[in-house]
Amino acid sequence: MTRTDVLSDRQEAILRTIRDWIAENGESPSVRQIGEKVGLSSTSSVAYQLGRLEARGLISRTGHRWRSCRLST
Repeated sequence: MTRTDVLSDRQEAILRTIRDWIAENGESPSVRQIGEKVGLSSTSSVAYQLGRLEARGLISRTGHRWRSCRLST
C-alpha cells in the first residue's frame, strides 16, 4: 500500500462515524453531526474530508447534500 492509499486518522474516524450512525439511525449523519463526533467545528473542514473520501470511492452521494451519502462497498 502506498502513502496515498492510507487514510488519515481523521478520515478513518469520519468513515467509522458514518458507518455507526447509519447502523443506529438508518440514515447518514449531517455534516454538523459528523463534525461533533470527530472533533471538527468547521463544517467546511468536514465537507472537505467527505469530498476526499468521495474522490477515493469510499463514499457516494445520491443527491447534492452530504446527508444522502452512502458507504461504498
